[in-house]
Amino acid sequence: MTTSPYKSAIVIGAGFGGLALAIRLQSAGVATTIVEARDKPGGRAYVWEKDGHVFDAGPTVITDPDCLQRLWNLSGHDMAEDVDLVPVKPFYRLSWPDGTVFDYTNDDAELKASMDALNPDDWAGYQRFLAYSAGVFNEGYVKLGTKAFESIGDMLKAAPALAKYQAWRSVYSMVSSFVKDEHLRQALSFHTLLVGGNPMTCSSIYALIHKLERDGGVWFAKGGTNKLIAGMVRHFERIGGTLRLGDPVTAITAENDRVTGVRTRSGWSATADAVASNGDVVHSYGLIEGSTRGPQQVRALKRKRFSPGLFVLHFGLEGTCDIAHHTILFGPRYGGLVNDIYKTGKLATDPALYLHHPTITDPSMAPPGCSTFYALAPVPNAARADVDWAVEGPRYQEVVLDTLEERLIPGIRKRIRTIFHYTPADFSTDLAAHLGSAFSLEPVLWQSAWFRTHNRDDKLRNLYFVGAGTHPGAGIPGVVGSAEATAGLMLA
Repeated sequence: MTTSPYKSAIVIGAGFGGLALAIRLQSAGVATTIVEARDKPGGRAYVWEKDGHVFDAGPTVITDPDCLQRLWNLSGHDMAEDVDLVPVKPFYRLSWPDGTVFDYTNDDAELKASMDALNPDDWAGYQRFLAYSAGVFNEGYVKLGTKAFESIGDMLKAAPALAKYQAWRSVYSMVSSFVKDEHLRQALSFHTLLVGGNPMTCSSIYALIHKLERDGGVWFAKGGTNKLIAGMVRHFERIGGTLRLGDPVTAITAENDRVTGVRTRSGWSATADAVASNGDVVHSYGLIEGSTRGPQQVRALKRKRFSPGLFVLHFGLEGTCDIAHHTILFGPRYGGLVNDIYKTGKLATDPALYLHHPTITDPSMAPPGCSTFYALAPVPNAARADVDWAVEGPRYQEVVLDTLEERLIPGIRKRIRTIFHYTPADFSTDLAAHLGSAFSLEPVLWQSAWFRTHNRDDKLRNLYFVGAGTHPGAGIPGVVGSAEATAGLMLA
């Protein structure tokens, strides 16, 4: 059992972070209840079924499956009991408007051939980048990815390693010091966009993602990411946990310097020894009732920089397509586009797209002879651009379809059998996401580790946070790592 001072806990939100934390707590003997606002678990990993197509909301890139397997190991189980993970090859197919296509993989022979076709001199630089990526992976992920930063002292201890790897530089800047071909610079730096970071400003520590993918691979859960969520729920309930769906938390109650429990929209309330939130950090602090801590932190958080929003176009097509599972369509601009997204707030007419095509791996996610897709475009959050998505959503849908028709799927509109889009306004409504941000706080150096929302509140010492808004940040390995860090504090 556990040496934790807590016998009971409430976790707000059944996203990856909330489920991972709840599994850790329940495995250690802490009676844990998850309270989820929506009708289904998953948070950002929600799912829709329309016209026979299964549409994952995202995230859809699964890396470091070992961090997930450890959740089952805690109680002597195997993830394979509940989830069927299959490898994705290539990891990504990258495409540029000039016709260049690059398959991104961890097969060195294939990778070298592809790089040599662009610039033979860059293979040696890529090897140096690999060594750099391995170094930041060890320092930033292995050593610190599951460690809570509770004091500035914790940050200072990490400072020498951060300095050694020039963490103040951007990922794009660091990559550019190793390779010269612009296609390769983009290919080795775009990953930050998948966790909400601007390649031109995101700390070079995030180059660790390359090592994470090379060693652990890129995976897909048969049936979609929703099946991974379903497997986590099944395991949580198997070990005695309780999941309450469709009942948003409206208050985190507090007395003196402690939280006491939660109250929900239905009128249900419960007390617990500890409360942890997997929800948006601004929204979560806004729920606190009976303490000045909530309003103080809301004001402080609103002064920080938040990641961009996402425009996601889900569509099902007649017929099958020979298109890679993960395809990145770079636009004609790279630096200019991310500048529009992160700084000027322009809604680009030349978007870069991440195209998810799960039926190339698992045809069961569409009716026989059909295909399921989503196309994702990073867009400015509400602080950068005042966009009326009720008006602009249908217009931007056409911009995305135009791009897909020109670059990848000729005649796409004639093949559409079902289609819908999801915008930053939906993130705000469905997920209470501040500014419609899809990834919470922007991952820049001065908003990382101790500078991010702490895994345990500094004043309300039995209030905890998990997920993208706390350390280490967004992405499945990030939020699962945050669960391990937070659980370490709760179970100490």
